[in-house]
Amino acid sequence: MSYSNINRVILVGRLTGDPELRALPSGTSVCNLRLACNGARKGPEGEYTEKPNFFNISAFGALGETVHRYMSRGRRIAIDGRLSWREWEVPEGGKRQAVEIVAETVQFLDGPGDGNGAQGSAGQEGDTDGAEERELVGVGAGIEDDLVF
Repeated sequence: MSYSNINRVILVGRLTGDPELRALPSGTSVCNLRLACNGARKGPEGEYTEKPNFFNISAFGALGETVHRYMSRGRRIAIDGRLSWREWEVPEGGKRQAVEIVAETVQFLDGPGDGNGAQGSAGQEGDTDGAEERELVGVGAGIEDDLVF
């Protein structure tokens, strides 16, 4: 019997902070970032109000290193990935769990100099033509399914 599962997430939003890069014990690098996506809700009077949604995202290996190098707070990105659930025990006893998004493809949506005055991104001061950032739009990398968090 064949079962088919779909686990796909596509988001477009702005980074709420600078991406953080670290290395796992296995040596694989992982970049953690937080994305804000606004959604509109219709109120009882028919008016629309925006409600922010915040998502934790991890990008592994070369993809994570590229995101860390070129993206910063306020920049717009698109993420294509999958949900990942994990559970761990805390020293005080008890278990914690979290659901996060593992990015498989990241697209940089802001051009050079775009964004909310973000510092440290390609296309900012010292980058005269932004060619390096344009080459990285649509960066994707294979993800190891057996990574240990």
